[in-house]
Amino acid sequence: MDLYCVMGNPVEHSRSPWIHARFAELTGQQLDYGRRLVPLGEFAQGLAAFRGETAGTARGCNVTVPFKFDAAQAADHLSERARLAQAVNCLSFREDGVHGDNTDGAGLVNDITRNAGVALAGKDVLLIGAGGASAGVLGPLLESGARRVVVANRTLAKAIALVQRHAAVALPHHADVEAQALDQVAGSFDIVINASASSLAGAEVPVAASVLKPGALAIDMMYGPAAAGFLAWARAHGAEPRDGLGMLVEQAAEAFHIWRGVRPPSAQVLAELRAIVG
Repeated sequence: MDLYCVMGNPVEHSRSPWIHARFAELTGQQLDYGRRLVPLGEFAQGLAAFRGETAGTARGCNVTVPFKFDAAQAADHLSERARLAQAVNCLSFREDGVHGDNTDGAGLVNDITRNAGVALAGKDVLLIGAGGASAGVLGPLLESGARRVVVANRTLAKAIALVQRHAAVALPHHADVEAQALDQVAGSFDIVINASASSLAGAEVPVAASVLKPGALAIDMMYGPAAAGFLAWARAHGAEPRDGLGMLVEQAAEAFHIWRGVRPPSAQVLAELRAIVG
């Protein structure tokens, strides 16, 4: 049987095995998907161990925090969106080597437009954070027709570097992309996306409520208890709160399609998962 896994640290909380098992069940695919806890600083060794222990039946893996940059380094080939992000969350094992892709951006855009029913075309978007999570979604956000995307980060230089890397993507889509310091964000936005580590750390929302246009969509990439603070903040200031569960399912659906050549019914699986998670 073809084997897949999610590699990360921590990883025991991951819903990915349930999601991919459900995708497989609904599409008639035969596969086994597990979790692999990788010691910090040992991603290359963990990847080699997974491939070595599975006697040629391993076909790929998802990569979660904190190894997305390590996964990009480990890949022999990168998709264009992974090259731009310099971060990988989906590895495929093929005859010519390890292929790295990043499905986070497609997952986020699909969740916003399909599941939340919010068009990105012509919208102003604030992306909080400039780490691996933001790197994975900036390109697809620019390609989605958003009018303007501002990347806000505590370390401005990091946001500037991310924006400069995506300048060529923004140009043909007539999108404005700029970097701002987190404590100096100017203006208000239709969509605010928290891709920073603030939720995981249990910290306060790192921007003022003035960034929210009335009725704005406010998304935290986390879900469950980690997202509760951001969602409460959004609700209290008149925004439409949304957690990262939809993005999780949609990025998994994109990975499943890369691996199996079949598009799973992501909306159905998201509804089922929400019923479980609550």
